[in-house]
Amino acid sequence: RQKQFNTAAIGTAVLAIVVVGYWNHAMSASIDYQNKRNNFLKTQISRVDKRIADIKDMQKTRKELLARMHIIEQLQQSRPQIVHLFDQLVRTLPDGIYLTSVAQTGTTLHLNGIAQSSARISTYMRSIAESDWLADPNLTVIKARGDGKLHRKQFSLTAKVTGPAAAKEGQGS
Repeated sequence: RQKQFNTAAIGTAVLAIVVVGYWNHAMSASIDYQNKRNNFLKTQISRVDKRIADIKDMQKTRKELLARMHIIEQLQQSRPQIVHLFDQLVRTLPDGIYLTSVAQTGTTLHLNGIAQSSARISTYMRSIAESDWLADPNLTVIKARGDGKLHRKQFSLTAKVTGPAAAKEGQGS
């Protein structure tokens, strides 16, 4: 009986070692398989991240191109505006007034000049108010300028550009 017990104990021990070895091998294989899957997923994630970054760059480039196209369209639409604007400046300018500078900021036109009298400046402002392309004249500065015998007035005024391009800018804002 002692011999049978020892044989059974040794058999059980060997069987336990075989089972533990098989279990250890199975777990190692399972861990290796999972590590391979994880590495595959990491490479796929990095590829997708790179594609996402490329897409974001393309979207940024697209927005920049659309903004450029919009600016070009605005410039093409406003191209004839300057011709009409200068035509209106000449048509509204009465005798005895000379413009020294003209500047435009958005839809605001800044006019500086010299006039023979304040009455001529008033006439000029009325002409601007009646113009199709200009409106809302606003006198900002008027100074007496003594040039010997001539008593001229130096003035600065602003007006709004109201042509078709200005109306479209007003709608876009």
